[in-house]
Amino acid sequence: MTQRLLAMFILGISVLSSANAPAQEGRRLRAGYASLSGNITPLWAARDTGLFKKYGLDIDLIAFPSGTEGMAAMIAGEIEFLAIAGATTASAAIGGADVATVALINDRLLTSLVVGPSIQKPEDLKGKSIGISRFGTSIDTAARIAIQHYGLEPMKDVSLVQVGAVSSAVASLRGGRIQAAILSYPTIIHARREGFREMLDIAALGTPYAANGITIRRSFMHQRREIAVNFMKAFVESIARVKKDKSLAVDVMGKYLRITERALLEETYDFSIAKYLRARPFPGAEAFRSVIDELAQVNPKAKGQDPRRFYDDTILQELDKIGFIGALYR
Repeated sequence: MTQRLLAMFILGISVLSSANAPAQEGRRLRAGYASLSGNITPLWAARDTGLFKKYGLDIDLIAFPSGTEGMAAMIAGEIEFLAIAGATTASAAIGGADVATVALINDRLLTSLVVGPSIQKPEDLKGKSIGISRFGTSIDTAARIAIQHYGLEPMKDVSLVQVGAVSSAVASLRGGRIQAAILSYPTIIHARREGFREMLDIAALGTPYAANGITIRRSFMHQRREIAVNFMKAFVESIARVKKDKSLAVDVMGKYLRITERALLEETYDFSIAKYLRARPFPGAEAFRSVIDELAQVNPKAKGQDPRRFYDDTILQELDKIGFIGALYR
């Protein structure tokens, strides 16, 4: 059993054992995230600008080292909302969890293949190692898409090496442990400054993919729907605010990313928010079909799954019907 399949198998076991865990009572609501990137800015801004409070919510934000830890916390009822990759949500649902994506922030993978000096052309990747965070993550998926884009086979022609957090990949590149890596903003900028080269913008390939979204438990959405609706109101309003106010978004990013350099933050904004953040974050079948096709390569249970099983757009549809989303951009 490969490490990637083993990780997914273990996740499936934990899902089945705690799929119906109730939310903890007597505490504030919690929203988790597992990525320190510009893509998470709307969640951070919703808290820092008071939008959650505007809609009657008192929410703590919780950072997790990876999506698998975040999903485990959601399944256990320790958090109510989670900014996470669609593949993590789909994998958990296949394993028995009652989770669904209710908003899709990005419908493609906002990552790039960054290479060292030993790789000048695609064929130079053969026999080399690409750094990823962990097997079974969206970073892993992005690596496989990049490798296959160049007509090579993952693991056979190009090795995948787990290096932990995306930010750790630059150190691994510098030390020669890997010759390429899948990076996101602003880490791409740090790598570029150290002399590494962006070989492929994976987002520019236009491959539909449920990359980043907001996931909740279906049981929570049904039992406490008013809270779920108010969370989504705050979230989509925050998307509109950061898209219209670059200065605000850059300040928020700087705080959570712990970066003070304005130029670096502005470049991250231009890519993550101005270019790729979706103003209308409806989840859709095409983006999840790509996820299912990818999961089916390592999990037989994913084969033939209806992609509509893994998302629920009813709250966004309601907000759109009453004109809430459109009014944010007038």
